This record gives sequence, C-alpha cells and structure tokens, in this order.
Amino acid sequence: MLPGPKDISDPHKELRFTRGAQASLFAMLAAICGGASITIVILNLLLEGPLVSWWWVLAPLPAALIFLRLSLRCIRHAYLILTPLGIEIFPFFKPHENLQVLYWSQISDAEINEHNQLVIHFNEEQTSGVVASLAPLLPVRRELLGRAIAGRIDHEWIDEDSPDPPLEADDPQSAN
Repeated sequence: MLPGPKDISDPHKELRFTRGAQASLFAMLAAICGGASITIVILNLLLEGPLVSWWWVLAPLPAALIFLRLSLRCIRHAYLILTPLGIEIFPFFKPHENLQVLYWSQISDAEINEHNQLVIHFNEEQTSGVVASLAPLLPVRRELLGRAIAGRIDHEWIDEDSPDPPLEADDPQSAN
C-alpha cells in the first residue's frame, strides 16, 4: 500500500504539464464537426431545394460539443506535475481515483526514451518502475520535462533562496 499524498509546502515550485497535443487534436475534431454543420446550412441555402432535411444540421453538433469539452479538459487539467515531493501522474479517465504519486525518494533513475516515454526506475538494476507515454505533451514541453527531471535526479534543483550575486558597488576593487 502506497502512502497518500502529502501537503505541499511550496506549491509555487511545482511544474504542471497538460495534455496540449491531445487538446489540439480534439479542438480540430470539434472544428471539423462544427464546420460540417455550417456546410449543411450553406448548401441548403444556396441550392434551390434543400439538399437534406434541416434536422441534419443538428447531427454533428453534439459531437462538436463533446470534442470541444474534451479539448478544454485536456488544456485545463494536468497530466504530470513535478513537485518538491515527487511526480504526480494523472490518467485521462477517473484521475481522482487513479492518481499515481511517485516520491523522489522512491525514484532511482528516470529517462525519456526514443519512443517518447518517460521511464522511471525504482531500483539500480532497472527491473521495476513506471512507464508513462509523453505523446499527450507538446514536443517543447517534453524537453522541459526531461531537463527538470534530470536536474532533480542529479540534485540540481534550483532553489529561490540561493544567494544573490554581488553587486558592482559591493566589489572591494571598485572602491576608490
């Protein structure tokens, strides 16, 4: 049994990755269905007699609304969240019930392979772990995810409390 999610002490330090690539696909399908409905209206108006019954205008609209809703859901809700505690993976269906939290202390190594998969290893022998597809992410976000995970695994986590570089006026050589 895995422990439940812990409270995040610094929520401003999390990186959220949404399903942007899937959202664009669903938005395109919604536009196609909406365009089909508009095409039926235009054809019925331009031709002398109606090509099909006016009720056929309504046929593609439910599919357009469903695809539009799916697109907005993919944009709004996260797929992967990197927090100071670990990686949270949200599945497409029932994300509240099937959420998977992988704590940094559990992760031995992580990599992004040539098949656009995030492979997280739990031991040094790389015999157990989790594989998550990165196809829902935009290519630019995949690079960012890879750099963020590599930085965290290599303990190069950027902390906001790091000391500031000295100002020129503070330099002892600049004093006359």
